[in-house]
Amino acid sequence: MDFALRDFRKEDFETLWTIDQRCFAPGIAYSQQELGTYIGQRASFTLVAETADGRGAAQGSLPAILGFVVAETRRSIGHIITIDVVPDARRTGVGSRLLAGAEERLRAAGCQEVYLETAVDNRDALIFYKQRGYFLNHVVPGYYSNGVDALVLQKDLLSAARAS
Repeated sequence: MDFALRDFRKEDFETLWTIDQRCFAPGIAYSQQELGTYIGQRASFTLVAETADGRGAAQGSLPAILGFVVAETRRSIGHIITIDVVPDARRTGVGSRLLAGAEERLRAAGCQEVYLETAVDNRDALIFYKQRGYFLNHVVPGYYSNGVDALVLQKDLLSAARAS
């Protein structure tokens, strides 16, 4: 699939929020206010995966924006707030490129490690992150507003950079 990563633009917001609603169940998906707050934080950045021509796939089955990642820096620690990929673009490398792009930017900002949260019952996400070097740090009971526990996963960005 031919796509590129770029920085978030204000006009992307409604599309990103709609994607988030499609990607996550109620109680896990962000409200517009929550997503806007995370995107707008001074220490955060948002990368958007967009088809190369910005118009979607040839037959129009895919939107121009295929996914996005919101991340933030906290001194020497990075945090992946959310990573969302439209269902039809999953398993095509979009999520991998978004995650790698966020990790690269976090590393460039001086982050030595990165962490993220995922629902304990999100098997696909757990497999995805484990394949990319994340490991379990701890569990947060009742983390999501629907009562589901979260797994906090972590990755050492310095050793990952040396290994590549």
